[in-house]
Amino acid sequence: MKIVVAMDSFKGSLTSMEAGNAVKEGIQRVSKNPRIIVKPLGDGGEGTVEALLSGMGGRRIYKKVSGPSGEPVEAMYGILADNKTAVMEMAQAAGITLCRNKNPMTATTFGVGEMILDAMDKGCVEFLIGIGGSATNDGGMGLLTALGYEFLKEDEGIAGQGGGSLKDIVKISAKKVPARLAECRFKIACDVNNPLCGPLGATYVYGPQKGAAEAALKELEAGMRNYAALTKAFTGTDYSEHPGAGAAGGLGFCFLSYLKGQMIPGIEMVMKAVKLEEDIKDADYVITGEGRLDGQSGMGKAPVGVAGLAKKYNKKVIAFAGSVTKEAAECNRRRIDAFFPIVRGITTLEEAMNPLNAKENLRETAEQVFRLLL
Repeated sequence: MKIVVAMDSFKGSLTSMEAGNAVKEGIQRVSKNPRIIVKPLGDGGEGTVEALLSGMGGRRIYKKVSGPSGEPVEAMYGILADNKTAVMEMAQAAGITLCRNKNPMTATTFGVGEMILDAMDKGCVEFLIGIGGSATNDGGMGLLTALGYEFLKEDEGIAGQGGGSLKDIVKISAKKVPARLAECRFKIACDVNNPLCGPLGATYVYGPQKGAAEAALKELEAGMRNYAALTKAFTGTDYSEHPGAGAAGGLGFCFLSYLKGQMIPGIEMVMKAVKLEEDIKDADYVITGEGRLDGQSGMGKAPVGVAGLAKKYNKKVIAFAGSVTKEAAECNRRRIDAFFPIVRGITTLEEAMNPLNAKENLRETAEQVFRLLL
């Protein structure tokens, strides 16, 4: 029997490979006979770089950059074996988990631009960038500032950082942008379809979870609309309604408008990189999962992506999650045959997310499920 395990990370608790190996160990408690293949997984957020490095080979690079609140953080990205392709997660420099106090009015993507510059200095011209998990709502202005763009106020001074500064911009200059940036190509891993502005846009959908109060939402939205109008006049393009433009607080719009970025589904990029399809073809069972299964899990997230690939070959798909909601039934409609929460008793969130507890809960749940199957 062959079992393929492809788990997304349990954010804040387990990496993709840690979760996958815990499932493997649980199955092995029942029988040592199955051949178990563990593959890394990511959908553009946490774990994407590790998955791509594992699937395609390469090295990790560590770089001190500005965090979302302006404080220095050590960000990690990868350079693949061809030495010309950089793989990044924007969350390494502008992620919400880096914020002690969430504030999209001031949170900046400047550090993401610093990562790109560092990779360019090392000879990279191809970029694969996951943009999940952001703390920002600055439309990518911080990133572009790091790359040499200038966003000017009425008095010709430089506008500040963060989404709160977008309303102050009256002019954009590219005089200081290095010519070599035009040689770079960007593929952006994005699994949301939000436009830049409006009730389904970056600000109103994601702003509250980033710490924006009601009054701040109106100011951020007005700033984003100002930024979109100036960008249209400056670039001659209008990507504000493009699917994914509102991803990561408008970072999707930034890549589309200024860097000729190509938006691609993150999970598809990673599954191809780790050659998941080749292992699924002759598998008996496919195991996937993530920290939480809910209604959003059915909208193109990693476990559903794995299930879609598995069903191409009529494979049974089982998912494990730290928690599930009633809306997770959507996952069954999206071709996950059965899913199981792993928490095994009354517990606090902190206890459930403790890596040691999460690993053991995964092992025990996988063991019990496979007592029926092996």
